[in-house]
Amino acid sequence: MADSLTLEVADFVVDVLTGIYSEETGKPQPLKITISAKMEPIPHYAPDTPLSASKNYMDLKFAASEALPAGVHFKLIEAVADHICETLFVQDSRITAVTVKIVKLAISEAGEAIGITLTRERR
Repeated sequence: MADSLTLEVADFVVDVLTGIYSEETGKPQPLKITISAKMEPIPHYAPDTPLSASKNYMDLKFAASEALPAGVHFKLIEAVADHICETLFVQDSRITAVTVKIVKLAISEAGEAIGITLTRERR
């Protein structure tokens, strides 16, 4: 089995314009987002290994916040996840796959997690 490295930002909450029903449109709703980005690791990480040998975790958070286009309404949360994946692929050619899990917090009635998980591999 080959070595792999997965960077992760979990349970990040961001308000996004999304939804298909009239009560959802025109106002942002909170989404809980978890992002996992897979990349090839270097052969060894010494204590003084520079950040350039990996990826800044804040880039993952950026892809799910500031990189989402302002004022754009995503009908489906699948489209939000797809945009996050594409942002990370454009940011860094070393990323080989991205998994985005999105939970729509506003529609939970009894604490359940309702949402999607999208995994994309670099094409």
